[in-house]
Amino acid sequence: MRLDLTEGSPFKLILKFSLPILIGNIFQQLYNMADTIIVGHTVSSDAMSGVGCTSSISFLILGLVWGLTSGFGVRTSQFFGARDEKGLRRSIAVSFELCLVMTVLLTAISVPLAGPLLKAMNTPESYYEYAYYYLVTIFWGIGATILYNIAANTLRAVGDSRTPLFCLVFSAVLNVILDFVCIVGFDMTYIGAGFATVVSQFISGAVCIAYMFKAYPALRLHKSDWKIDLNMIKGHIYVGLPMALQFSITAVGCIFQQTALNGLNSSMPGVVTGYTAATKIDNIANQTFNSLGTACATYAGQNYGAKKFDRIKDGVFASMVYCIISWGLGLAFCLGLGVPMTGLFLNGASGEAAAYYSEMINYSMEFLIYQSIFYPCLGIIFIYRNTLQGIGKSAVTTIAGVTELAGRSVTAFILVKYIGYVGVCLSNPIAWVAADIFLLATYYITMRKYKEKGEYSIKSLLLRKKQLN
Repeated sequence: MRLDLTEGSPFKLILKFSLPILIGNIFQQLYNMADTIIVGHTVSSDAMSGVGCTSSISFLILGLVWGLTSGFGVRTSQFFGARDEKGLRRSIAVSFELCLVMTVLLTAISVPLAGPLLKAMNTPESYYEYAYYYLVTIFWGIGATILYNIAANTLRAVGDSRTPLFCLVFSAVLNVILDFVCIVGFDMTYIGAGFATVVSQFISGAVCIAYMFKAYPALRLHKSDWKIDLNMIKGHIYVGLPMALQFSITAVGCIFQQTALNGLNSSMPGVVTGYTAATKIDNIANQTFNSLGTACATYAGQNYGAKKFDRIKDGVFASMVYCIISWGLGLAFCLGLGVPMTGLFLNGASGEAAAYYSEMINYSMEFLIYQSIFYPCLGIIFIYRNTLQGIGKSAVTTIAGVTELAGRSVTAFILVKYIGYVGVCLSNPIAWVAADIFLLATYYITMRKYKEKGEYSIKSLLLRKKQLN
């Protein structure tokens, strides 16, 4: 079902659009967690830590995928909002063409870099082998990740956030089944976890693509749509590349954070495992903000294409109300379920967890407390950054990413020396606050310029005319 975000109540529209995304994102995290939990209990806690400590490197590469495909989706949403069907189809065709190129380039770059990056991060020797082979398996399957993300972002661009959800739920269930089949049935251990993820993502993406062209005749591509259009390509890269760089810049900060953490493992046994478990729980708790951000990008993109600029401000206000509500829910989730959920990741009968179980629980909860207190700052990043991206200000958000990187890097490498693990826990909140200052200032300056130019929506113009009469 397509949803036109240019008409109706912003509160209702954003809630209706973001809820399927939220459920889908949670399932995404659950099936990422499945790899970690199943490996931890079927192989060892050390293997779980190895799989878990690859997340920052995965983020570095896959962040490019998420950013580029999200950017392509923003361009598609602008054509949809402008009611330009020919432009809409050509936008989709260009997105697929660029994704093919992206698959080849990222695979060729990421696979050889996996080992050197793990070594540069001071990955503990006990985790290295697990981390390397899992990471290489994921990188060989980048094409599957790209396939799902471009399909999902294209559907969301035209207002359909439900179909990606259904495909993701199917993929999550399939991933869990394949985890057990590959790890236990075929004795592929931790490599099987990576293989299961790749296969389930590919199937999910293929189903999304098939449904998109079958359900929406207006999106079916004509032969002429595949013609190379340099202007269209430039437009997609102009929006997508800054978004990709923003994700990757954030990932670099996470790598610095993980590097600092790895350096603490010898003096604080179990800290890497506790942190790994905490980040998985944190990723579930903060998905409400991520979902609101995705909704804001599409909402802003459609209304920008329709030239209804005042509705963009209304959408941001509605999203901030939901952000405060999400903060309460996220805080309750982390404080109430943090301990039992951390225990799900730990196999206390083997590996490091057998000796340092209670310490791992404490490390996990310490991280979750610091993160959840500052969740509103994270929500501001998602809402304002994605709104700016939706109106074509992607280059500006890259600067916000640099600001976030600076905050996270300084904290990770300086504060950790003086306050240890607390410095790691504070690196994210400090980075969020630094990015918030820049994003808020940029957004309000941008919207003021629109107001000064007299760029109002049709509704606003009619209202003003009525008042004058």
